[in-house]
Amino acid sequence: MILRGFALVFVLVAGMANARAAELPLDKLTLPAGFGIAVWAEVDGARSMTVGDGFVVVGTMSSEVFAVPFDKQTFKAGKTVTVTKNLSVANGVALLNGVLYIAEQRRVIRWGNAAFDPAKPAQRPVTIGPDLPDKAHHGWRYMAAGPDGALYVTLGSPCNVCMPEGLEGTIIRLDPDTGKAEKMATGLRNSVGVAFHPVTGAMYFTDNGADMMGDNTPPEELNVLKAKGQNFGFPWYGGGKARTRDFMQQQPPADAQFPVAEFNAHSAALGFAFYTGSMFPASYRNHAIVAHHGSWNRTVPIGYRLMDIQMDAAGKVTGVRPFITGWLDRGRAWGRPVDVKLLPDGSMLVSDDYAGVIYRITYGK
Repeated sequence: MILRGFALVFVLVAGMANARAAELPLDKLTLPAGFGIAVWAEVDGARSMTVGDGFVVVGTMSSEVFAVPFDKQTFKAGKTVTVTKNLSVANGVALLNGVLYIAEQRRVIRWGNAAFDPAKPAQRPVTIGPDLPDKAHHGWRYMAAGPDGALYVTLGSPCNVCMPEGLEGTIIRLDPDTGKAEKMATGLRNSVGVAFHPVTGAMYFTDNGADMMGDNTPPEELNVLKAKGQNFGFPWYGGGKARTRDFMQQQPPADAQFPVAEFNAHSAALGFAFYTGSMFPASYRNHAIVAHHGSWNRTVPIGYRLMDIQMDAAGKVTGVRPFITGWLDRGRAWGRPVDVKLLPDGSMLVSDDYAGVIYRITYGK
């Protein structure tokens, strides 16, 4: 089933969680003219993704990691393959020189020493780098391969509002050869998305604002790192410039960094990708497409959409607008976008851990 244009049909559909392709009401989604969306693959609990040579690896918040082979001519997905069922909160996945790395709650592992092959997924995991904070609250890790050949791993603060300790509330740079880790960004509550600007190479990342501060505050964030070690204001700020009650009497760091783009409170901005393909109109080039997973701590739910963060070639945000909406229908969610990645043909993949699928977004097909 492929949806095109601005169609939006309000039809309630039963069997939301773990629904499969034939059951999903894609006609509820609103897309810009000329775009289409279809279910590309079925993957239980699909979260973070990384794209390899003819396959996509998919992490989850459970013990499992999956791989989806695809035809390199048609880009149609093959049968989903189970890579492993024996990890712990195996959310973060990244490929470097063909080798697969997986970020669990407590560690980062290299999935063997050879280039990953979905036809032969079994490997002996090797731990690299330091032990990570082994706490369940915000314990899912997001990981991205940087243009410098290092891994960048997000480590959430284990709380709603508290003072992080050690590696908590940071993004670390991890050398895959030596295992050396260094803090690149601090003062984060729960960053669940990292990507590098295709022109400047700067690291951008999302951060989720604090709960229990009201329906409309604090904002969710998209940030950019301009210098190693910068502090992004948590826990003095719950998001944006909104001060937290617990740390209201404390002086925040004078050099605290504020977001380059803000989103509605509790919309849960997670994974994103810069558009570098040639399939979409040229006006989308270098824009960041951000997944909003959706709210729980809000009277009226919000999120459940993709947002288009318009940027110029220098990485300056020039506008924020919805890209695809409709996974929330009259207060009920039937899908929750998590991560965004590009296929080599310029089409876009979006994972959905609630519906258990990966969507493919195309233009002009």
